[in-house]
Amino acid sequence: MAAIAEAVRDRDERVLRRLLARFAEQAAITDLPALRDALDATGQHGDRPPDTR
Repeated sequence: MAAIAEAVRDRDERVLRRLLARFAEQAAITDLPALRDALDATGQHGDRPPDTR
C-alpha cells in the first residue's frame, strides 16, 4: 500500500498501473479476510472492533 501511495503522490502512472494490477491479482487469489488484515495497519476495521481469534 505504501508503494501505491507513493506512486500516486509522484504521479507515476506507469508504476501505479503495475502496482494496481499486481494488487488486483493478489486480491483475486488471496483469502479476503487475510488480505483485509494485511492492509489494515491499525488493527481496526472502520467502526468495527478487531476480530477475536
